[in-house]
Amino acid sequence: MADLTLVLGGARSGKSAHAEKLAVESGLDVRYIATAQVYDDEFRQRIAHHQDRRPKKWGLIEEPFFLAGTLQKHASEGRCLLVDCLTLWLAQWICPDCNPPKDSTWEMQRQAMLETLPQLPGKLIMVSNEVGMGIVPLGEINRRFQDEQGRLNQAVAGLSQHAVFMAAGLTLTLK
Repeated sequence: MADLTLVLGGARSGKSAHAEKLAVESGLDVRYIATAQVYDDEFRQRIAHHQDRRPKKWGLIEEPFFLAGTLQKHASEGRCLLVDCLTLWLAQWICPDCNPPKDSTWEMQRQAMLETLPQLPGKLIMVSNEVGMGIVPLGEINRRFQDEQGRLNQAVAGLSQHAVFMAAGLTLTLK
């Protein structure tokens, strides 16, 4: 079973930097699984910032939709997989403008990923946004996103050996 750590936090809380630090400290061969797709120039700059900060020797795997299969393919003893982030993975599945694959659904992929996690070897670090600390948003898609993100975070936290919450670059150990 993988040694699973969930790193939660809000936007610009330091969660990705902390996850990267944990990956370096593992001393293992690291594969970075990026779930983001580039939609505009501002987002391209955000991605470039993350890329510039990461060690060049890390392997990069880009997978915006089929996370379970990617985890199964790349997890192994002596390897650390860093998934950044679950929030974008979810958003791309439920946002019709992101053109999710027609041959699957968010519910199918979520279930596949949750069933896969306990079976994986090695170390796994997953980054996710905590989006439930504000008001209930207006609009059905926004409420669905907030609800699904909260459910996903709870499920992954339940499977994790370690969970931390990031705020202002500071770490609060949850588990």
